[in-house]
Amino acid sequence: MFKEIRRKERKMDQEATLQLLKSGDYGVLSMAANNDYAYGVPLSYVYINGAIYFHCATEGHKLEILGRNNKVSFCVVGQTKPLPEQFSMRYQSVIVFGKIEEVEVEEKRESLIAFLKKYATGNMEKGMIYLEKNQDRTKVLKLTIDHLSGKNRK
Repeated sequence: MFKEIRRKERKMDQEATLQLLKSGDYGVLSMAANNDYAYGVPLSYVYINGAIYFHCATEGHKLEILGRNNKVSFCVVGQTKPLPEQFSMRYQSVIVFGKIEEVEVEEKRESLIAFLKKYATGNMEKGMIYLEKNQDRTKVLKLTIDHLSGKNRK
């Protein structure tokens, strides 16, 4: 169902792939929009409990698209460096395919706390106050992974 990486020598092992997914700052969520164009949007995310979580507003283009088709891909790129003498690039990347659904209550709260730990570690006390005040104005989406692969060039 999912194509294998063509350049087998660049395939990252599962541990390195998951490490990049855990440590990445942001990725690009790509969806099939209804106008025959793909729609890709850069998002911050957390990877916990074997799934990827995003937070967003309670309405918008992304949610409209996902309401029609929840199958997506998500790409994270890390450690890039141009290699001008080789006309190439050093990189690591992960591509995930899966389905998105909204989560609520405890799973929503757990993921929002994970966002605070990842992006605002030194401000947890203020972050928890912010979370309490704003969590009702936020949706949390969970990407359940059907397939993932990592690739690198060293």
